[in-house]
Amino acid sequence: MKTISAVDALALSIPERIQLVEDIWDTIAVQADAIELSAEEKRIVDERLDAFHKNPAAGSPWEEVFKRILSR
Repeated sequence: MKTISAVDALALSIPERIQLVEDIWDTIAVQADAIELSAEEKRIVDERLDAFHKNPAAGSPWEEVFKRILSR
């Protein structure tokens, strides 16, 4: 495998850089089990999941959140 530096990546076109990021992400996603959450991160996830189970209507669907972000 050929290694590239950040400088090499910046020389790529934007679509090529996007593809590079997607390719890198895909290699991470297939090994997601290898990423360990800290005790604090696990606590936060558990709290948020518990809050969701207690009141699932309190949140907003991603599509609505995304529209609010774009409208700013």
